Amino acid sequence: MRLDALSRLVRLSLARERRGAFFSAFGVAMGVGALVFFVGLGLGVGQVIRERIFPTDSRLVDVVPPSVSLGLLGGGKLDTGAVERLRALPGVETAYRKMNVRVPAVTRYDGTFFGSRLRMGLEVLAVGVDPGLVQKDVGLPEAKDFKDPGEGKAIPALISTRLLELYNKTFAPARKLPQLSAEMLIGFGFPVEFNRSYVAATSGGPSSTQQAQVVGASDRAMLAGITIPLDTAVRINRAAGADADSYTGVTLVAADPSHVPALVAAVRGMGFEIDDQERRLAENAGAAVALTTSALALLSILICVLAAVNITHAMSASVRARAKEIGVMQAVGASRADVRSIVLAEASVVGLLGGAAGTAAALVLAFAVDRFAAGYLPDFPFKPDSFFSFPATVLLGGVLLGLVAALAGAWFPSSRAAATDPARTLAG
Repeated sequence: MRLDALSRLVRLSLARERRGAFFSAFGVAMGVGALVFFVGLGLGVGQVIRERIFPTDSRLVDVVPPSVSLGLLGGGKLDTGAVERLRALPGVETAYRKMNVRVPAVTRYDGTFFGSRLRMGLEVLAVGVDPGLVQKDVGLPEAKDFKDPGEGKAIPALISTRLLELYNKTFAPARKLPQLSAEMLIGFGFPVEFNRSYVAATSGGPSSTQQAQVVGASDRAMLAGITIPLDTAVRINRAAGADADSYTGVTLVAADPSHVPALVAAVRGMGFEIDDQERRLAENAGAAVALTTSALALLSILICVLAAVNITHAMSASVRARAKEIGVMQAVGASRADVRSIVLAEASVVGLLGGAAGTAAALVLAFAVDRFAAGYLPDFPFKPDSFFSFPATVLLGGVLLGLVAALAGAWFPSSRAAATDPARTLAG
């Protein structure tokens, strides 16, 4: 049968059975639309978790000293020798050292804060890092090298982008303070007094006050504190009589993500541990989202199955009603394959239209949800511009799912139509 003849027969048949075709396509659209909507929601929320709440780099491995050291060879302190051995491991592109400021610190601020009066005193945590780890996030040109400026000069400090998000969405509204961006904070200075605490014991040595200056915001900065140059942390620890020779952690950058498993095994073999707390939190949150999305997707697939059953019923009724028509076509030369093709082509049109309509409805509903969230939901930390993500594979998969559901539902009716005996049918 020629393609143009098949197309004409399908159009005539669907025009005659408009009601049945509409309800069949509607059932497919319901299942496909629900599936595309929930999959897009799961992907969108998962993307927010991975990129904003718990941003992780698949090439980074954070090495920390063991929580319990038995003094074995190769394990224990993260000193300069240990860092060099870690840097020499196969697959390591570079290594960045970290050292906590091992004395307590406080800041007291009493003055104008971006147009608002602010008076506060709080404990400060600080960690020093190698410049290369955060250098790309430094926004102040004169501090671009992110190195220790020396005693008596302002210490360059980076704040966490996540801390800034939490401030804007929780602390600022509660205290009626202005919303801030990273660009607004660049150049802002505040005093930090090291070796002093409001709540904890100090080392007993002298305290020192230095000015800290915000030079940018970074995803890799310390969440609840400030990130300063490594040389500054070493200098402060040495002046306070604290340990200034061993590092708190080392961030290894793998040449390729595929090297990470072997790298983790080698690090543990050296007696060190892997700090993967944030990665585990991200994985747990992602698993919860994936589980919820899978349950909703399963419900959507069940709707598609019901739509396929409905198509089976509608096509079976159509085949019975068109028995004489099919018998005439067979009598004038139509083969069984031609008859089967006609029924399957009708179902394909219904499935494609239903799949496309369901996918479009999911996109429209997602747009409406995003507009509602933007206009009526209050701002909360890490609130995304969109809760959805629709890759091309999801959209194409929705349309193809409608086609598959329709063809599955029409397979039995098409076989029944192809098995029609023209002589018996025409004889009544």
